[in-house]
Amino acid sequence: MGALWMLVAGFLFGCMGVFVKLGAEYFSNIELVFYRSFIGLIIMYAIVRQRGGSIATPHWLGHLWRGLSGSIALLLFFYCITVLPLATAVTLNYTSPLFLTVLLMLVLKERFHAPLVIAIMTGFAGMLLLLHPTLERDQLVPGLLGLISGFFAGIAMLNVRELGRSGEPEWRTVFYFSLIATLISGAMMLFDTIHEVTPHNALLLLGMGSCATLAQLALTRAYSTGRTLVASSLSYSAVVFATLFGIVLWGEVLSLDSWVGMALIIASGIASLKLSPRH
Repeated sequence: MGALWMLVAGFLFGCMGVFVKLGAEYFSNIELVFYRSFIGLIIMYAIVRQRGGSIATPHWLGHLWRGLSGSIALLLFFYCITVLPLATAVTLNYTSPLFLTVLLMLVLKERFHAPLVIAIMTGFAGMLLLLHPTLERDQLVPGLLGLISGFFAGIAMLNVRELGRSGEPEWRTVFYFSLIATLISGAMMLFDTIHEVTPHNALLLLGMGSCATLAQLALTRAYSTGRTLVASSLSYSAVVFATLFGIVLWGEVLSLDSWVGMALIIASGIASLKLSPRH
């Protein structure tokens, strides 16, 4: 039952995407990343204080690499949400398990066996199908940036894995990611236009930051109390929720190529997670 927390996480991540898309009317993607991270930082610090935990860590280098890769992935992901259909942007970001599998095989010096290669190639075929409609709308660059966000998200997942193997608690990993993302996006805001926060758009920011942080906590609960493969498979529910939100709220219409591409990416992602090295 623990893995079902991933459905909660998927729904909340979908809601976060909605708030990002709505917030793009008032803020840049850099500002949205800053407010999302800053709100998450406050929430996580309150949780740490309530638990009586310490933020001191001997694994600061691991947190730094996780924070850098995760921040790049988040900046690109939020940009893609603002210019692409919500389902497309979320699916491209969820190519991260494919990239994680390839990175794991390279890091662990494992041999690529036939079933795994087929799963990975199927995933990349799905990416091409999903990107095909963006060529027709002159959105190739945002589509490619979406893939790059998935790549850096895969690197971030690899760093999270290593931190977990080092005994670092999940809440501390989330805390330092929020801190580093806040610092990076805050520094970038100094070189960009800073828009006014009003009572109306502040609610969008609060909803975005709260949904993102609660989603991360639900995701952590799913992995810590449920079966890893089941939780990983259910993580793709975020794509389903994002698709439904896009259709209902913005009337987004996806081509047959996009639907097939999304299905291939989800299927190959689940297969690659199952076939990748367990250790």
